[in-house]
Amino acid sequence: MHPTRRHQSYLAAMAHRVSGALLALFLPVHFLLLGSALDGPEALDHYLRLADNPFVKFAEWGLVSLLGIHLALGLRVLLLELTPWPHRTEKLSTWILPSALFALGLGLLFIYRSTS
Repeated sequence: MHPTRRHQSYLAAMAHRVSGALLALFLPVHFLLLGSALDGPEALDHYLRLADNPFVKFAEWGLVSLLGIHLALGLRVLLLELTPWPHRTEKLSTWILPSALFALGLGLLFIYRSTS
């Protein structure tokens, strides 16, 4: 592997892109399911029964975590593009770990709230 591909900024950029692509694939399906709930109480009950499936709960946790990753790393990209700091790339590299921890914390909060 090329040395620059192991750099944390490269990995953060790839995580931001991959999370965005996965969200782009997942959200239309999610909105279709939510839209089907507008067809009446039976459709809503069916959707809610589906949402109780452990696999679906795990997928929802993944979605919340992807949103957290995409949000935190997106803010990092905005700062990279909009700030005139010298050596801003090195300074903003320190944002990568807190961004990952933010996403993990958001996912754990979601799990805690959905199980209580």
